[in-house]
Amino acid sequence: MLDKDIREPLFDYLDERYGKVRIFEEKVIHGSRADVLAITDSCIIGLEIKSDNDTYTRLSSQIKDYESFCDLCYVVVGQSHIQVEKHVPDYWGIIVVTPENVIVDRDAGVNPHVKINNQLEILWRKELLNIQLKEGLPKLSNYKRKDIYKRLIETCGEPTVKADITEQLFERDYTVYDMIAGSTTENKRFVKTKKGVKVKRKRRKKIDYGDRSRAHVTNYIGKRNK
Repeated sequence: MLDKDIREPLFDYLDERYGKVRIFEEKVIHGSRADVLAITDSCIIGLEIKSDNDTYTRLSSQIKDYESFCDLCYVVVGQSHIQVEKHVPDYWGIIVVTPENVIVDRDAGVNPHVKINNQLEILWRKELLNIQLKEGLPKLSNYKRKDIYKRLIETCGEPTVKADITEQLFERDYTVYDMIAGSTTENKRFVKTKKGVKVKRKRRKKIDYGDRSRAHVTNYIGKRNK
């Protein structure tokens, strides 16, 4: 499957699994461009797509970059990558997308290398200020960003700061890249045209996630009953 053929069912799967999720595509993280960053209430999930035309040439460096920013990491592949587990750490999840199914061959474990300072780097300056004010800190206008991070973490603790990060990313008015803002009651999708005009993208048709009985499926997650 090609990259474009993988993304559509992958996004539908993320909507179904997490209920409330916001997706950023092609986000630069260190020396890599993350294919997908999915923001939930509690964490940042990185998903690297390897289509049937892709190789593992850059994967080792991509793994390091994803792990610096993401609480959970997944590699998302087509059926041709039958030995992908040999190329990623055992705490990385593996999702296989076929024309009929979205299959979780392995769920992601907690990434032991994520750095909250890197996650704070994703924020715009205004978003960082919003967190400072919310947590009762002064504006700290003359402080370097790293000093603000240290003050926030020492004052509030990492769990609180992480929740603040995801909240700000959910609220971001982000129109530079394709933006997907999904929830159980709202699902807005926008795309920026060549002329810079933001238009609403048509809602994707829901797909059938297929047969749960496939022998190699170890952890299938399909549609939830509503």
